Amino acid sequence: MTRDSSATTDFSRRDALLAGVASATMLAGAGAAEARVAGRRAAPPPEIVTWTAADLAARIRSRAVSCREVMTAHLDWIDRANPALNAIVSRVERPALLAAADEADREIAAGRHRGWMHGLPHAVKDLAATRGIRTTMGSPIFADNVPKADEIFVERLRAAGAILIGKTNVPEFGLGSQSYNPVFGVTRNAYDPSRTAGGSSGGAAAALAARMVPVADGSDFAGSLRNPAGWNNIFGFRPSAGRVPHGPTNELFVQNIGYEGPMARTVGDLALLLSVMAGYDARTPLSLDGDPAVFAGPLDRDMKGVRIGWLGDLGGVPMAPGMLDLCLSGLRRLEAAGCVIEPVSLGIDHDTLWKAFVQLRQGFLAGGLGPLYADPARRKLLKPEAVWEIENGMKLSAVDLYNASVVRSRVYEAYRKAFERHDFLALPSAQLFPFDADLHWPKEIAGVPMDSYHRWMEIVAGPSLTGCPALCVPAGFGPEGLPSGIQLVGPSRQDLAVLQLGRAYEQVAGDILGKKPALLG
Repeated sequence: MTRDSSATTDFSRRDALLAGVASATMLAGAGAAEARVAGRRAAPPPEIVTWTAADLAARIRSRAVSCREVMTAHLDWIDRANPALNAIVSRVERPALLAAADEADREIAAGRHRGWMHGLPHAVKDLAATRGIRTTMGSPIFADNVPKADEIFVERLRAAGAILIGKTNVPEFGLGSQSYNPVFGVTRNAYDPSRTAGGSSGGAAAALAARMVPVADGSDFAGSLRNPAGWNNIFGFRPSAGRVPHGPTNELFVQNIGYEGPMARTVGDLALLLSVMAGYDARTPLSLDGDPAVFAGPLDRDMKGVRIGWLGDLGGVPMAPGMLDLCLSGLRRLEAAGCVIEPVSLGIDHDTLWKAFVQLRQGFLAGGLGPLYADPARRKLLKPEAVWEIENGMKLSAVDLYNASVVRSRVYEAYRKAFERHDFLALPSAQLFPFDADLHWPKEIAGVPMDSYHRWMEIVAGPSLTGCPALCVPAGFGPEGLPSGIQLVGPSRQDLAVLQLGRAYEQVAGDILGKKPALLG
């Protein structure tokens, strides 16, 4: 696969479909979105929505604040903030949510406390099944789909006391790191509504950054959790493969590249959410054992002498001007905590890595979305990127996929050897800064043509293939004042160590984290 080859997808057909199906309100231009933001800057959000999830949980448990007060404050703020960003979709009606909050208050009064999420409002990413709440996956094919059962991690959120208020917006089937679809329209960046929030966890990231929810869940195959976290100045954690059970699904053994993880405004909140989402489940045989309560404990650790290998642009992956400087400058903040930052090379041909990544992805998508493609009526409703993935996946042989998996194994081995010399590895979470929200995907970076709708995100492919834990931390703001992030990658199953490094970074990056998004003034 060469960079100057042309994509074979018919984008004009999809553009016409979007124009005919999407709501005019949801697809309002950047100017209208910015006007709505400007109209709200004068009135700050309710104080409650600015608290961390940990603070909210403590105050609810002590009855310093009621679940109804927390729910009301968040719903009021969503009413004001969401029209500018379009982050939360399929909202549950307010009376039902207030009734659920009242029931949560009654439980506390009776001495029944479910956990730190008790009474907290939560919106689930619209790729995950939610019992009784519409789950569209951003596709007109599933615009009216209401599941009868939750995904495993959603079951856990409910059991921990979370009150589901709706869903967060995604690109169709999670394809692409730009959250737009013909059902709900485009989600806009919390720091600049004229720009994209990223994806596929774009709705989750924008809602979280804008204080519409205390924490959020995301999912990640090709940076879908890491990129929007960086672009909205929050934390996003792609845990080790199997840490959070994925499913239940029809296929239990092969697809282990994409799975769910937590997003938050603080590393402590991130770890708390992971403590709820993580843990073995017999319905997913490759899920990991271990007590997830470890993530709810203290994260402070002495970082003196910790060695971090800086991977940079991986030896030539195209980068927008200013990106490498921003990310390395952010990473060097950890030197104040005692870390040693050193350049390192993995010794992998990145075009070979990318080809294997794309083939594995196409093989999975051809299997998962193939039945929709086989139906001519439904095929017409698929986004062209999905058609492109499926058709290319159908051309692959079993030997092709085996060879791609061999390359994946070589990538893991290269990372494993690097971890013999360095405790962690680091690289940017994106190759460019947030682009125009009305652009489907960037066609070039630094003058280099992109040959597919996701080639501009190849910087995330290596950590995805390894299954190693990767935390996106805010890097700061680039030449145009737009945010991006850094991937901090740890050895396989060393999730707690990566979170501890993230906590150390948080302590030296207060000025970055303190910059408020557009809606908050």
